[in-house]
Amino acid sequence: MPFIEHVSDADLERLALERVVPALQDFGFCYLDGVLGEVAGGAVLQQVIDMHRAGVLQDGLLVGSVPGVHRSSIRGDKIAWVSGSERGCEAINFLLNMIDKMISVCASRLENKKIRERSKSSDLFWALSQGFRNQHTLQEGQEAMVACYPGNGAGYVKHVDNPNSDGRCITCIYYLNKDWSAKEHGGILRIFPEGTSFVADIEPLFDRLLFFWSDRRNPHEVQPSFNTRLLSEAEQLIFGRI
Repeated sequence: MPFIEHVSDADLERLALERVVPALQDFGFCYLDGVLGEVAGGAVLQQVIDMHRAGVLQDGLLVGSVPGVHRSSIRGDKIAWVSGSERGCEAINFLLNMIDKMISVCASRLENKKIRERSKSSDLFWALSQGFRNQHTLQEGQEAMVACYPGNGAGYVKHVDNPNSDGRCITCIYYLNKDWSAKEHGGILRIFPEGTSFVADIEPLFDRLLFFWSDRRNPHEVQPSFNTRLLSEAEQLIFGRI
């Protein structure tokens, strides 16, 4: 896929219709590699690293609690919410706008044709995580989540992003991990598609964009991350909407 700054809206529309929509309909997920290219993807990565170094990321929250179970045993990520309009987030804003355009195209062809609004949720690593709601649900925010899984075995147990039909439709994740080896560093996102006998292992590779249904069709987990090379604190990065 060519460097995104040279891709027109027509190219994005064709990519969404030829790749993303069919894969979501047939398998429930889709990923694209080389989405932004080295320069633009690197700019997003640097802006996320700057946020991390500034202490912006905080422990990810859980909905409810289980007596005797520590939060870190369920999810070990640190997160922050961004809209792209913040100072120093120009590259992030560029990425979010690109994802918005693709989702807008997908919405016209997918089973739920009212996928319009970005929404907040609490999920996923150096990655950017983004979710889209049905337009008739309440909008909780126009933000994406930056998440980091420290390289100390942190992960996120099997869960569903939208188990209660709150309107979230599609989860989008953009990965920011350069020189990542799943065999050595872990951090795989494993999807358990409903009604199938297989699992889908998605490696969190730099400049990879993942789409999947947010509801019970796609339970998934983030396997432990053991990276000892990325940043001084051995962490894995994600950016996305959920």
